[in-house]
Amino acid sequence: MVSLLGVLSFFSALAATSDALSCTQCISSSSTCSGNNVTCASGFTCGSTYIETVEAGTTTTLLNRTCTNLSRCSVTGSLSMTPGKIRMGITCCNSDNCTPSLPTLPAQGSNPNGRSCPSCISTTGCNTTSTIQCTGDENMCLVLITQIPGSVSKTFRGCTTNSLCDLSSQSQPVIMSNCTNGSPTTPSAHHIILTPPIVCLLLLIFLR
Repeated sequence: MVSLLGVLSFFSALAATSDALSCTQCISSSSTCSGNNVTCASGFTCGSTYIETVEAGTTTTLLNRTCTNLSRCSVTGSLSMTPGKIRMGITCCNSDNCTPSLPTLPAQGSNPNGRSCPSCISTTGCNTTSTIQCTGDENMCLVLITQIPGSVSKTFRGCTTNSLCDLSSQSQPVIMSNCTNGSPTTPSAHHIILTPPIVCLLLLIFLR
């Protein structure tokens, strides 16, 4: 049975200086975490990604601290599919082993915005006539396919925010994704990162 579990991942990052930073790397299901220090590659800064998933009234949170792309700092966004909703925020700091503040999640949008998108999660292509009414700032339709060696390919469709679509600018061979302002077609050779946290969420999601 498919079930929304949660998200987590790392963010690589462009820092404001050319000096390599040392950053804490950790993952937690609470609002704090601690772990080993890692040296980021030149052009990276320290960041926190905080993700909340809600399914059938059950809320799960994940915090991931690691090296993060400066261009992604202060980004917030959300993603909705029929099983549940994902909200995320990113914060950064720019000194050795600094602790970014806990990211603020975007407000819950409950008012329909006039957009509807196909919504499904499947290992068999996700071709569906089922739709979800988009709300709040989620005015884009997303189709995302994960293709991980040794794992079953999964397809996800739903509503998302422009902010998450705008992060899909670097290539990643295991992800095919497409955002449109209408019903998206299945992507073919369009290899992009939606966002590492959302991608990893979707890799861990819905199979329980």
